[in-house]
Formats: sequence, C-alpha cells, structure tokens
Amino acid sequence: MSTVRPADDAAYAEAVARLAADRLVAFPTETVYGLGAAAASDAAVARVFAAKGRPADHPLIVHLATADALGDWADPLPAVARALTDAFWPGPLTLVLPAAAHVSRRVTGGQATVAVRQPDHPVAAALLTRFGGALVAPSANRFGHVSPTRAAHVAAEFADDDVLVLDGGPCRVGVESTILDLTADAPRILRPGAVTAADLAGVLGPRAPHATSDATPDGPSDGPPPGRAGAAGDADAPRVPGALPSHYAPRARAASLPPDAVAAALEADPGAVALVRAAVLPPHLAARAERLPEDPAGYAHRFYDAVRRLDAGRPSVLWIETPPAGEAWAAIRDRVARATA
Repeated sequence: MSTVRPADDAAYAEAVARLAADRLVAFPTETVYGLGAAAASDAAVARVFAAKGRPADHPLIVHLATADALGDWADPLPAVARALTDAFWPGPLTLVLPAAAHVSRRVTGGQATVAVRQPDHPVAAALLTRFGGALVAPSANRFGHVSPTRAAHVAAEFADDDVLVLDGGPCRVGVESTILDLTADAPRILRPGAVTAADLAGVLGPRAPHATSDATPDGPSDGPPPGRAGAAGDADAPRVPGALPSHYAPRARAASLPPDAVAAALEADPGAVALVRAAVLPPHLAARAERLPEDPAGYAHRFYDAVRRLDAGRPSVLWIETPPAGEAWAAIRDRVARATA
C-alpha cells in the first residue's frame, strides 16, 4: 500500500532507509512528482520499471544533489554543460550527455547516453542530500498516464504498491523538464519545457537550438516514431522520456478544438467536459468546464491537476481548448498534443 507522509525528519529517515534497501520513494520536484529509486542499483531501477509498467528501452532521468556530481555520470563532459548548469541548475533542464562507462544500461534504456538534472525543490534537495547518491525519478504515474503534481495523485496511482510518498505540496512548474541533447554537433531540444529556446540562447549564443517542431492538437507534426525524439523529428536523436506520440494521457478520450467551438461541442454531448482558457461559455455549460489561467506559467502549473480532476468524472470526452501559438506555449502544446493523440 502506498503511504503519504509529510516531509519531516522522520519521513526523510524512513525514505533514506527505503532507498538504501532498493525500495521506492515518490517525492516532489518543481516539475512533477517523481518515482524515486537508487540510480546505482539495477534492482531498484527494475522496480521503477515494474511499478510504472514502463518499457525497458525508455530511459530514466538521473537526479543529482549538486552539479558537481555531473562528472560521475557523464563522460566526456562537454564544456558547454558547465555553462548550462551554472545558468539553469537547480531547475527544469535535463541534459542528455555521453554516459560514463559504469552507468547501467538499465538506466539509459540500453543507450550510450544518460539524461541528468538537478531538481529545484526543497524536498527533492533534502532527500538527495540525505541519501548521498543519485536517484532515478520518472514521473510517479503509470506509464503514459497523466503526470502527478500532488501527493494525492501519486497515492491514487500506486494505491496497492509499496511506495512511500513524501508530500511537498503542489509542484510549482507543473510540466516536465526541458530535455536538451548535447551529444550531437549542435544542441537539440528533445522535449520542450519551462526552459525555452530563448532562455538557452542566452547561454549558448550562436549554438542555441531552434524551438522544436510544434506539436499540433492532432499529434506531433513530423514527430519521431514511438520511443524516439528529436528536434524536427530527428530519428538519430537519443530516446528520451515523454517522447511517445501518445503520452501524459487521461483515461477518457481526449481531443482538442479551438475556443469558438467548445460551447457547441459541450451542447452536442451532455457527457462531455472541457478544459478551457479563452472560450466563452454560457452559464449552463460553465459547470462542465474548468478554466485555466491565460498565461503559460499559470496554465502549466494547473494543467495536469485539472486534467486529472475532469477525467475522474469519467466523461464521454474531454475537450481541451487549443493552446495559443508562440514559443512560450511550446511545452503546453506538446503536452496537449500527446494527451489527445
């Protein structure tokens, strides 16, 4: 049975003991809650894959307590990696780097690359420091389902599993980290997130990646085949988390539509619900919709929580209003596209 504990000294001690025994501990990061296990233990990593129902070739992100530990996992380490960690760590940026020789291929999904980041959340930082080692921590949900941004989401996903959940409140960012590949000739964004291409340009200058090819509401345009990801659908890019065409998805059928079509869609189907941002709805339909903030950061913060809440009512269809264009909305467009694929 999963157990939720407030993140206090007693809970940290229990969590560290569990991790040392190759058991699972879910904890909050600034992006989403992660299902944590000792990254250096193949037995612990195998438990993560089993609990999530995750394909063995889908790599995990290694979470570090400090940027100084980066060299323990990546070799050789590109000089630009240090500039990026100085600018964005701790924070929602994952770097894909050449894996050091000792890194288990269970962690990397059989690849010669490893994904690493330093999370920016006090509970994650305290747990990593007290454990004294790196943790793998994919989103704490069943594979392909909506990511969790609250402890209660994790407890519901793993109600019958042996998982300790450290409750650190709702996640601040609310969508998964940006993934940047540093193993090619030029840096490539493999998954958009809160750190944008414009943000990266401030560090990388002329080598900065362009924004990834936009995902449309009908699915990622020119997207990679299942399990692959890359800027502009580059099939040579490393496999990374969250790259399947259908991912972050509710149980109900989900589809997207423009703001001016939401009201008619709800009128046509009494069992439908909607997630809206700008749509104008009459009072008798507003009760079947959840409205999110109009700014991208506010929207991202509440997105997964709202999807889970609407999905819990078992609607006939969950309509999601098409997000706006523009780089600031790239991560949201990507998640909506995959949720509705």
